[in-house]
Amino acid sequence: MSRVLVADDDPDIVALVRIRLERAGHEVVTAEDGEAAWALVLERPVDLAVLDVSMPRVDGLELTRRLRGLPETAALPILILTAAVQPTDAEEAITAGATAYVKKPFSPKALVERVDALLAGQAGADAATGT
Repeated sequence: MSRVLVADDDPDIVALVRIRLERAGHEVVTAEDGEAAWALVLERPVDLAVLDVSMPRVDGLELTRRLRGLPETAALPILILTAAVQPTDAEEAITAGATAYVKKPFSPKALVERVDALLAGQAGADAATGT
């Protein structure tokens, strides 16, 4: 069973993603902001992180940079959730170290498929549009 971190300041998104990932057989830990997510990862490693870009205290891009800076999490698959629609926003996520990104609104099924693919080692920075 893979342990997946979901960090988003929208409790509805967290609940949706948690339910879908747990149904797919993953253990899910959640955080409401980047600072709480950082603490969780330092406390107990995860196999993949799903991070919202816009979070209080520490945003998803800064958290991605922090995770890439630690030897223990440098290779961690990181999936960024973003409501941004500009191509430069996706580029910024990849530059920060994200493995892949998904645009909001997203298909929960497509998100689970992307998580499973990343955990299986099928990296890719292309966007899952959720359509």
